[in-house]
Amino acid sequence: MQSQGLQTLDYLVFLFYFVVVAGYGYWIYQRKQALITTSNDFFLAEGSLTWWAIGASLIASNISAEQFIGMSGNGFRLGLAIATYEWMAAATLLIVAIFFMPIYLKNKIFTMPQFLAQRYSPTVSLIMAIFWLFLYIFVNLTSILYLGAVAINGLLGGDYLHIIMIMLMLFAVIITLGGMKVIGYTDVIQVAVLIIGGLATTYMALTIVSDKFGSGGTAWAGFNDLMRLAPDHFHMILPKPEVTTATIDQPVNLDIQKYVVLPGIAMYFAGQWIVNLNYWGCNQYITQRALGADLQTARTGILFAGFIKLLMPVIVMLPGIAAYVLFKNGYLPQLEGGSKDGAYSAILGFLPAGLKGLSIAALTAAIVASLAGKANSISTIFTLDIFKKYISKEADEKKLVWTGRLAIVASMFVALLFTWEDSLGIGGEGGFTFIQKYTGFISPGVFAMFILGMFWKRTTGTAALVGVVLGFVLAIFFNNYAVGIFGKETLLYTAYEYQKMEGGIVKTIVEIPFLINMGWSFVLTVGVMVLISLAGPKVNPKSFVSDKSMLKLKPQTIALIVATLMILAALYVRFW
Repeated sequence: MQSQGLQTLDYLVFLFYFVVVAGYGYWIYQRKQALITTSNDFFLAEGSLTWWAIGASLIASNISAEQFIGMSGNGFRLGLAIATYEWMAAATLLIVAIFFMPIYLKNKIFTMPQFLAQRYSPTVSLIMAIFWLFLYIFVNLTSILYLGAVAINGLLGGDYLHIIMIMLMLFAVIITLGGMKVIGYTDVIQVAVLIIGGLATTYMALTIVSDKFGSGGTAWAGFNDLMRLAPDHFHMILPKPEVTTATIDQPVNLDIQKYVVLPGIAMYFAGQWIVNLNYWGCNQYITQRALGADLQTARTGILFAGFIKLLMPVIVMLPGIAAYVLFKNGYLPQLEGGSKDGAYSAILGFLPAGLKGLSIAALTAAIVASLAGKANSISTIFTLDIFKKYISKEADEKKLVWTGRLAIVASMFVALLFTWEDSLGIGGEGGFTFIQKYTGFISPGVFAMFILGMFWKRTTGTAALVGVVLGFVLAIFFNNYAVGIFGKETLLYTAYEYQKMEGGIVKTIVEIPFLINMGWSFVLTVGVMVLISLAGPKVNPKSFVSDKSMLKLKPQTIALIVATLMILAALYVRFW
């Protein structure tokens, strides 16, 4: 294996990327500075983002270290099945574009807490605003920063983790302070860099595999080698293990570990849709990109992002499978006993000078874009939904913008403190799994509130308040207590007992697949919310105004939807 050290060409490539992004961001800031007079313009770039900028910003905000590192790690461990998060996201974005955006835009919704305040009550809005702030800072910001720094640090030799954390934070802060316009338009460059760099890394990974196994040295030959040497890694639906208990020395132990993360066909009827619809449709971090645009621009941008999502597994998952094949055949001994999150960095170690710099630039682009987007969402929620409503009701637009900027700096600093020594255990959990699991605690209740609030006029504020608390409590209950009370096997779930190595110690774990947990938490929460709402009026006075004409789709929109669905269907048929 080649040395992981960078050469002069790598530094030049990365410097070029940094100068282009920083220079373009500064140019956008200077050009638009005179126009940033309102808080809506700063936080939402109201009316100024094009469909392609919205689509690119959605992808840039979504694809970060947890995808590059975490999904590659799960590609190493689980295989193609982990691509369900990307490909089902493409389907989810169709639903969001067609059905969710008309409701948001018709009712002039700019933040998710505002949605809850208008539809339910200020109490529900405040509770959720605080929930989101904690989630974004202590789960999302921390994991993005930590995983990104670990990945880049591995490429630089392993001695610069804290310096890299600081530099990533500063780069993101600089971009974020310029407002959503700067974030949105610099994201176009960030997406271009991460796609080009990601595809280049995948191409080289496949050619390396092909070269190692003497099949011709081409990327296509390398892909065929992966399918030949790791056929179990190319199935979208994992089979249910024949046993529910295994020890670390049994082959079925690994099958159980895989299944608890991706529980076969059951996940498509349980938490998978909740994860995706909550993330893409009820998430300030994502929807903020489109909320300042008109319906057609927002809809086209979201559909464009969905189409790009179909490509993402090639970039973020295939390198992990390549690392697995190389590792199993003795070419990546450094992964023995280490975290699966090291798979992507290990692949980058093979890359030649220049291309390694491009790959680091792609990683940095993904990390910085996601940090900037998340920090902007934190700033927006804190400023518009907490500071303006409860702390300084008379604050003028200038004060709101500066408060938003202070919130950006503060949230980044807090995230840095908690990632400094990995206080939250992100590395041990596995980055992507860490985010999905802990986001899952809040997703059932939140999504129940939003989906019923959008499409059932009878839903009451009391039901929403009970729903958000109950969804969280049920998620915690199923995750931590259900097995101890009801046992491993019930009509609702099957729990699995397996072992894994943590810190050199074999630990026995008993758990229900967390996507199943989420599914039942959601179903039970919806049931309780419906019962409570039935005691109220047939039409809640706070129910949203709907406009069926906004559901009409233009021919080009229909064409993009059909193309996405056809590609998605073909992928599932091929890799079922």
